[in-house]
Amino acid sequence: MIDPILQVLVPMVGLVSGLIATYVSLQNRALLAEVRKEIAELENRIITRINGTYVRAGECRLREELVAERISALAAGVHKAEPTPDRKTA
Repeated sequence: MIDPILQVLVPMVGLVSGLIATYVSLQNRALLAEVRKEIAELENRIITRINGTYVRAGECRLREELVAERISALAAGVHKAEPTPDRKTA
C-alpha cells in the first residue's frame, strides 16, 4: 500500500524540486541583468561627470600655448603703443 504512493510521490517531489530550481535560476538571471544595466548606467553617469570636470592633458597644453601667445602679443602691443600725451618723456 505504501509502495504505490511512494512510486507517485518520489517523481512528484523531483518534478516540483526541478520547477523550483528553474524558477529560482530565472529570477537570478533577471536580477543579474537588472544589476548589470544599473551598473552600466552608473558607469556612464560617472564618466560623463569626470569628462565634464577634468580637462585632458592635451587640452591643457593647448590652453597654455594659447595663453602664452596672447600674453606675448599683448606685451608686444604694449611696447609698440605710443605713450599717452600726459606721459610723454622729454
